[in-house]
Amino acid sequence: MFPEGHGKVADCEIEARLLDQNFKQLVMYAIVDIAGQQFKVEKDSKIYVHRLAQEEGAAVEFEKVMLIDNDGTVQVGAPVVEGAKVTAKVLSHVKGDKVIVFKKKRRKGYKKKNGHRQQFSQIQIEDILVG
Repeated sequence: MFPEGHGKVADCEIEARLLDQNFKQLVMYAIVDIAGQQFKVEKDSKIYVHRLAQEEGAAVEFEKVMLIDNDGTVQVGAPVVEGAKVTAKVLSHVKGDKVIVFKKKRRKGYKKKNGHRQQFSQIQIEDILVG
């Protein structure tokens, strides 16, 4: 596939895959519903979610946990895992990038320009509790 002397890229990719398989850490993760969206979260991960009502620095719990993988042991909820919850801390409230909406009708002189900035909360996952 590669010409003579250009196989180094393929060799690096194979070595990277082997390292991933050998040193794969078993990490507990969960799929949780936060403000109507589903997120895959791990302990100490930071994610942006739609704006939460809590103040910065406040603790928040999410009980709509759909799936938990604990070192290869998977629990799937129907629709949620009973007794499971994810605790997190609100780090900050920020605004997203500005989105410009421009409407125009040709030859009619109709133009309309709107802008929108979505508000987000950055949270850090502190713990995943299995019921």
